[in-house]
Amino acid sequence: MKSRLLSTFAAIVALLGGAAYAAVNLPQLNIDTTQTTVSGLSSGGFMAAQLHVAYSATFRKGAGIVAGGPFYCAEGSIVNATGRCMASPAGIPTSSLVSTTNSWASQGIIDPVVNLQGSKVYLFSGSIDSTVKTGVMDALKTYYNSFVPAANVVYKKDIAAEHAMVTDDYGSACSTKGSPYINDCNFDLAGAMLAHFYGTLNPRNSGTLPAGNFVEFNQSQFITGHGMAPTGWAYIPQACTAGAQCRVHVVLHGCQQNVTLVQQQYVRNTGYNRWADSNNLVMIYPQTSTQATNSCWDWWGYDSASYARKSGPQMVAIKAMVDQVSAGGTTTPPPAALPAPTGVSTSNAAASSMTVNWNAVSGAASYNVYRNAGKVNALPVTGTSYSDTGLAAATAYSWTVRAVDGNNLESVASTAAAGTTTGTPPPAATCTTASNYAHTMAGRAYVFGGYTYANGSAQNMGLWNIYTSRTLKLTGTNYYVIGTCP
Repeated sequence: MKSRLLSTFAAIVALLGGAAYAAVNLPQLNIDTTQTTVSGLSSGGFMAAQLHVAYSATFRKGAGIVAGGPFYCAEGSIVNATGRCMASPAGIPTSSLVSTTNSWASQGIIDPVVNLQGSKVYLFSGSIDSTVKTGVMDALKTYYNSFVPAANVVYKKDIAAEHAMVTDDYGSACSTKGSPYINDCNFDLAGAMLAHFYGTLNPRNSGTLPAGNFVEFNQSQFITGHGMAPTGWAYIPQACTAGAQCRVHVVLHGCQQNVTLVQQQYVRNTGYNRWADSNNLVMIYPQTSTQATNSCWDWWGYDSASYARKSGPQMVAIKAMVDQVSAGGTTTPPPAALPAPTGVSTSNAAASSMTVNWNAVSGAASYNVYRNAGKVNALPVTGTSYSDTGLAAATAYSWTVRAVDGNNLESVASTAAAGTTTGTPPPAATCTTASNYAHTMAGRAYVFGGYTYANGSAQNMGLWNIYTSRTLKLTGTNYYVIGTCP
């Protein structure tokens, strides 16, 4: 009887977080670094999108977002986070978020967006989700349309699921909203996402998984504080520990789902590990702490103003976890062997557009077009011409073209081709400095949720009042940006 009681106590201790033994550092394994992916639910879904976009060179293989939203959706505002990014999706400024993404990438604040062109993206929204409305996920799909080919995106929203991670055999009833936010909807969402990323998988291990494959690791090695717990969890198949080449998938829980609050239910019962065990996939489960706001990941700036950038503290920590587990042996794509395109020229000049032409490169999967050294095509160009639009009238530009191979590696740039648009030169930009209240009264901005947004660009100008002042630059017909005139 005594031995049975001790055994039961040990099992309870293990379930409650493994406090009976010390956490270990993440091991360094033989990882194919071209196959790293990430997924998450709710705040973890927003965080997964952040990691996918900001660290696209690391997570270029793909991302799965469950009840999340577009990159930088909240723009640093809790009002935006709880309003347009959860309950009122009509207010999400998707085109502005795309512009911010391109701008940050050009500045090196996040990785180049070209990395996203080969990504696989899986989106899921429960049709009765009352926390993050399906319209938010619709906006996320629209956002990804600017960077990821449509054929690479799966969007499933036909299951009557509440706000939860969906499984085919564990959790509450599908329509339940409540802890642990894992619902049995007779659908293996984890398996569907992994299959989309990696193609045909070996059958999942439906038996008892080896207890030794669950590892509580020292998260403090990567970060202290910033809303993150001292330890995280990982599932490491025995083959990976023995030296086989494996792949990494990062799994991000949602608010109120860390180990402190739901024990190891998200780590053990969301369906990922059964596929990991039979397909040499290392699963990393980073953990927030109860010191984090609502135990959420930082996707609106509660911890840092740089939360969505590569420099965001939580972002840096999770990237470091992936780097450490991948440090035992890596596979990187071979250098691109493609030559630069030849015969680059311009034609069909108009007031706001120009056609760029070039000769085909043998072995090229696609091409990227650069105007004045900045990439202009969002999706891969598979032909040998590109119509560049949105140009200023009577303005000289220069274009180069790079060939892209099957690993999304670019050739060196082609010889530049110059061209000048037709029409009348645009008038000099005009700037107006005034309070946010005055801007709205003059028709240069509008109000939403107590905040002021510039007409056209929809940039957040701050609170709507007579005390906050901004300078707005008119750059087009009723199109204003925050800035100054020279």
